[in-house]
Amino acid sequence: MLATIRDRYLLALQYEDFRRLWTVNAFAGAAQWALIIARGWLAYEITGAALWVGLVTFAAMIPRLFSSPIVGFMADRFDRVTILRVGLTLNMLHNVALALMVMLDAVEGRLLILLFLALLNGTLASFRMNTTSALIPNLVPKERLLNGIALNQATQQGSRMVGALGILPFLAILDDNGIMASFWLCSSFYAFGLITAMRINIRSTGVIDREKGFLSNLVAGFVYVYGHPQILAMVLIVLAHCALTMSYESLLPSISTEKLAAGSVGVSYLIGAVGAGALITAIFLAGVRNTTTRGILFLVFGFTSGLGPILLALTTQWELSILAAVAMGANQAGFMTISHAIIQSLTDDEVRGRVTGVYSVHVGGSMAVTNLINALLADKFNASDVMAVGGILFLMVITLSLGSLALRRIYFPKLAATPIVT
Repeated sequence: MLATIRDRYLLALQYEDFRRLWTVNAFAGAAQWALIIARGWLAYEITGAALWVGLVTFAAMIPRLFSSPIVGFMADRFDRVTILRVGLTLNMLHNVALALMVMLDAVEGRLLILLFLALLNGTLASFRMNTTSALIPNLVPKERLLNGIALNQATQQGSRMVGALGILPFLAILDDNGIMASFWLCSSFYAFGLITAMRINIRSTGVIDREKGFLSNLVAGFVYVYGHPQILAMVLIVLAHCALTMSYESLLPSISTEKLAAGSVGVSYLIGAVGAGALITAIFLAGVRNTTTRGILFLVFGFTSGLGPILLALTTQWELSILAAVAMGANQAGFMTISHAIIQSLTDDEVRGRVTGVYSVHVGGSMAVTNLINALLADKFNASDVMAVGGILFLMVITLSLGSLALRRIYFPKLAATPIVT
């Protein structure tokens, strides 16, 4: 049985550098999700308004709109592992600065400091996300790419649970010092990730046209994505998915406080439940080998991703809310894992960094803007209603996507023989 699990679900872990990258993302992902909870709750604690949670979340996500193309270019121009190490180092120092701000009780202007540090964190997040996506196809054979991406998603998605549960004792027991302790824990997670990243041996770069200038090479990623109908269709459907079903960070403090009466502990439990569901699905997808099955699952996860936020919005009991959050994580992770695998399988390695940057621009930008909009709406209306509307809208989007030939070829691979008219 153990041999079957290894050969079906853990194939990519046979490769040493992939194991190290996988470990890096486990630590860094846990730090990132713990940071989202602690930083959002700090903003909510200072102001008592969902708007500030939305502003801080917006500040952490909007830099991806500008930094991702540049980091994507860097991932094709310079050594990708070096970029990863630099990003981890700076993120560790960023979390130390947050911990010191709380420890020294820097009340004067701390909201502005929090916004600035969130902007910095959002910029640095691009280093890890873009370089990781560009590195994985270099660490495992192409026939095991879905397995490698699924296992990587298992760590990134499952790290929500690790990060949320990791800071839970601090938030529950240490009261005012809990947020400070959470930031120190995030710093430690990044430090462990950096130590592991120093042991990655592979050297990987893309291909940059030396006869063209910086701007021309930078724009090449957009030209590539917009010139490939299937890649463009995937980027756009994932954009809608992230904006309408995954931009809930700014809503959770309000839902936890007003609906569940659970405060910061409730936010940790909900994020942890999302991570648990995501982990289960990502591991399951690591064993999927058939492209037909993959396509059908992608479509199914699209519909069920829309249902998840609606279920969480409708539940009023604590136990049912946890189950709804698990369902959200399971379905959203399934959709995102398959989308990553499809996009990477369609992309040439020489532009992989820049394509990843373009992908991040669309996804990160949409999540930043939608989180801010959701926060504004939550202060005016009910946070649960805002979440439910997003789920309903995505159900409409995924239904309409069946009219796209490019997406139908992905949902139903047997249509691959049908030419796409550009």
